[in-house]
Amino acid sequence: MTVVFTCLDADTLGGIQQVTHTLAQGLARRGHDVHVIGLQRAAAPFRYVERPLYRRHVISRRPARGTLARRRADRRLKELLGAVGPGYAIMTSPSVVARLSGLLPDTLRPIGQYHGSYDHARGCWHLASIRRHYPGLEQSVFLSEDDAWLFSEHALLPNAGALPNPLADWPEEMSALESPRVLGVGRLEGVKRFDRLISAFARSGAPPPWELHLIGDGGELERLRAHADREGVGDRVVFRGLVPAARMPAEYLAASVLGLTSEHEGLPIVLLESGAHGVPAVAFDVSGGVRSAGPVLVPPGDVDAFGAELARLIGDEEERRRLGADARARAEAFRLDHVLDRWESMFAHIER
Repeated sequence: MTVVFTCLDADTLGGIQQVTHTLAQGLARRGHDVHVIGLQRAAAPFRYVERPLYRRHVISRRPARGTLARRRADRRLKELLGAVGPGYAIMTSPSVVARLSGLLPDTLRPIGQYHGSYDHARGCWHLASIRRHYPGLEQSVFLSEDDAWLFSEHALLPNAGALPNPLADWPEEMSALESPRVLGVGRLEGVKRFDRLISAFARSGAPPPWELHLIGDGGELERLRAHADREGVGDRVVFRGLVPAARMPAEYLAASVLGLTSEHEGLPIVLLESGAHGVPAVAFDVSGGVRSAGPVLVPPGDVDAFGAELARLIGDEEERRRLGADARARAEAFRLDHVLDRWESMFAHIER
């Protein structure tokens, strides 16, 4: 069958995009005719799949501003959607669902994803948009059973279901959990709140040679450097910059604990990847998706509690091993083939 994924921006560095390309490649390997559409080109395109078996399309080189530009973009999009075979149109965010309203041909059955949590949606415009646009879709897809239930109850969705993010690969090797390294992975932007991870590391009292390694780049780099200096750990917080996806397994194997201090999350891939490598994680309890990955949970924003949990794991190698084994066992459910099976089961259910 034909499966079309549409993103606002399909090639920027982000969780939605990583999941989209992982699913697209997996479904294409299973023989489906898969397309990934970006409504606009990324300012700095990131390549997720070296040899994609699916087709990629970009509708506009830049955001379509103004009535005339929007009409031209909508015409190109409508022509593209009408040219593909019958199947499913998977829209990856509320803004994409709203944009494609009235543009989808009858041959494509609409499915709306949401990659955030219910708590995040109700704190911004997302919940109102989901309430308006998602009830008429064939299926609304959320990242955890908790979130699907909350949207079903509070957004009055008759079609809510849960499909988790997948792991692109399954590592055969696990971390030895002996390296004195805490790891943080993500964009160095405000929503990821790496300032809290730095503070928690400082308050954990981790002795040298323990270090905190942060992988990613972004606009908060210099502010975070200054924050690490103020916390007294500037010499032990290592800013690694961007690391290619092919080298990330080595980073997990060199880590003993992962920290996730985001303001909000859906189901972060970093928790699944670290768990698959047997690395235990500490995370703020901000969503059903985070809970489903099985990290050590801390009340949102409680930096002291976060630091205490880091201290516990830093000081107890046996506990790290126990929690790391649990994390890997839990990560099994997110292996790509398992998640693809669930997508194909959903397609079959809709067909019936």
